[in-house]
Amino acid sequence: MNRSRVLVIEDEPDIAELLVMHLEDVGHATGVARDGHEGLERASRERWDLIILDLRLPGIDGLEICRRLRRRDAYVPIMMVTSKSSELDRVLGLELGADDYLTKPFSIVEAMARVKAIFRRVAATRAATNDVTDCIAVGEMTIDARQRQVRVAGRDVELTAREFDLLLHFARHPGRVFRRAELLDAVWGYGHDGYEHTVNSHINRLRQKIEPNPADPERIVTVWGVGYKLAVP
Repeated sequence: MNRSRVLVIEDEPDIAELLVMHLEDVGHATGVARDGHEGLERASRERWDLIILDLRLPGIDGLEICRRLRRRDAYVPIMMVTSKSSELDRVLGLELGADDYLTKPFSIVEAMARVKAIFRRVAATRAATNDVTDCIAVGEMTIDARQRQVRVAGRDVELTAREFDLLLHFARHPGRVFRRAELLDAVWGYGHDGYEHTVNSHINRLRQKIEPNPADPERIVTVWGVGYKLAVP
């Protein structure tokens, strides 16, 4: 069985070595990049199952690396590492598509637990994709779960990985109303309490891409005082 491959992009040698040591102890193969340029090059050129990405890097910072990786078709989970005072960085990281974050200083026990949780969510998502019909049709919108493609009224719609996951979650439960916290847990994973505004931002961007009139949405609608749902035609 192939080992999961984890790339650690971290310019502080002590932190990088600590992460690598414990990742390899639990059976992962690892790689290390010491600055942003090397990190982006290795992340783009090689196949990884997880990227642990520091935000404050020499060269290209972590937010820009995350932004560029999320423009690619291939999806790889990203766990960002932020400083304790960087609340804005954590929010921006989640907005750009990071799957989780660690706050410095962190315990290695917490780090390994978060790594395990990400791999568990990835496995659950793949299993769910295999268990459902490849294509889900909701009115004029078709969602291909395997190819991760969306068509609306005959046109292809380009979504980010997180936008697609959010739309697919709605499509699997048409008509069901989800609170923001429920969407965070289901799509972003546990540990993001207090980031409900991230859900709002992604909903707004989805509406810009799939709604005939984003100002008056008819597909992803707001249930005032509760949350959102995918309306069934």
